[in-house]
Amino acid sequence: MDTPPCDYLNSVLNELRVNPEKLRIIKSNCEYYKTQVYLKRGFLLAIERIEWVLALDNDIHRICNQISANDYIGNRIRLYPLLFKGVVTAHE
Repeated sequence: MDTPPCDYLNSVLNELRVNPEKLRIIKSNCEYYKTQVYLKRGFLLAIERIEWVLALDNDIHRICNQISANDYIGNRIRLYPLLFKGVVTAHE
């Protein structure tokens, strides 16, 4: 049942395209989750990968394309929707 995660990811990507300043929410989420003591190694890898993508440049279309890409980095990032918590909601 892939529909809900796909719908959520599409909502996140659409929101980022409209409001690129919301990338700060993702960066903030990364910082928050890195402080958690018992974080799974896979989640830490996903944080590292999305930080690589965000550090590359500020081109929102390239960032969205990388998040949705069917490659190792895109797949790893999409496994952890908590990285995008607060992007599609009005309140953070």
